[in-house]
Amino acid sequence: MIETILLYGFVAATAVQLFFWLFIFGKLARHPVEEITDQKATTAHRPPPAVLPSVSVIICAHNEAENLEHHLDRILNQTYRSLEILLVLHKSSDDSFNILSSLQRKFNHLRIVICDDERIGKKFALAKGIEQAKHQVLLLTDADCVPASQDWVQGMVAGMDENTHIVLGVAPYDEAPGPLNKFVRYEACYTAMQYLSLALAGHPYMGVGRNLAYRRELYERTGGFRSHEHLASGDDDLFVNAAARRGKVGIRLNPRTFVYSKPKLTWRAYYRQKTRHFSTGSEYKIKDKFILSLLTVSHLLHYFFGGLLLIFKISIIFALLGYAVRMGVVLAIGSVILDKLQHRSLRLWLPALDSLLILYYLVFAPSVLMNNDDTQRWN
Repeated sequence: MIETILLYGFVAATAVQLFFWLFIFGKLARHPVEEITDQKATTAHRPPPAVLPSVSVIICAHNEAENLEHHLDRILNQTYRSLEILLVLHKSSDDSFNILSSLQRKFNHLRIVICDDERIGKKFALAKGIEQAKHQVLLLTDADCVPASQDWVQGMVAGMDENTHIVLGVAPYDEAPGPLNKFVRYEACYTAMQYLSLALAGHPYMGVGRNLAYRRELYERTGGFRSHEHLASGDDDLFVNAAARRGKVGIRLNPRTFVYSKPKLTWRAYYRQKTRHFSTGSEYKIKDKFILSLLTVSHLLHYFFGGLLLIFKISIIFALLGYAVRMGVVLAIGSVILDKLQHRSLRLWLPALDSLLILYYLVFAPSVLMNNDDTQRWN
């Protein structure tokens, strides 16, 4: 009886995993990388590009003087024609204002917004920025993020046609030596794989605030962040989760539209960051939680049941065959996606990183099930 349960459990978990990888993640592997048309490029053989809307780029910062000094010029020097940069300083006590004031004398499209809201979390500063924005198209990123090119705004906004209300971008982490960096980068890619693939499958559920665009009209129709203002986090994923049903969602895969940031350097810092991120999961719609739970649980049970079949020498060949088939699909599709996400160096590590996700699930499971004060931090 137990042998039958283990065998059928392994088959079911493996089948669910193959479905996700072949029919959901496979959509992302097959999705073409978009071209970015130069706004100035017009020739006799090339029609002028479509007129793109004016854009408000909003960046919230809390004591980010160092990042603003080193990274903001990459955003201020974007090639996009009709653009304003709103820098929202949220209770900053460092030299951020002086740095921005100096930059403002050189870049007249930079605007400084002061937010003294005492509530914890970035979403209140972001709401203030949206309130002050002049334009209807909003593009969000963070103070520690660096666009991959001067065409970042151009590329992201090009994905927002008259029928598209939200554009999900990619925000990878910088490469560095060590096993932590490899895992952090892979986990970020795996998360991107999920929200981009499900968006392509017609089921968008989240985005990342480091690279996200949406229309102000959609923000207002959704009620802003009111439905989850009791949480410090959620200005990105919970907003998309609530707003996606009200408007069409697009994605951007061109590497020039990516924005990069430095990952955490210690396991402790990474743990604190992820527990804060997981604090919003309980607020997702039921169907989203079901889909994500099905993906996670099937991944866990695939390894768990397969491991028991091997340990107790029950259908060893069948278990090895199941592992091999799934891993072959993971390698084939995962390698293509990692290549598109500019993380080719992780392809050889896929089997190990895929296995480590099991430990990741187990470590962070308590954070999904319960919230604590440590997650309610601005950054």
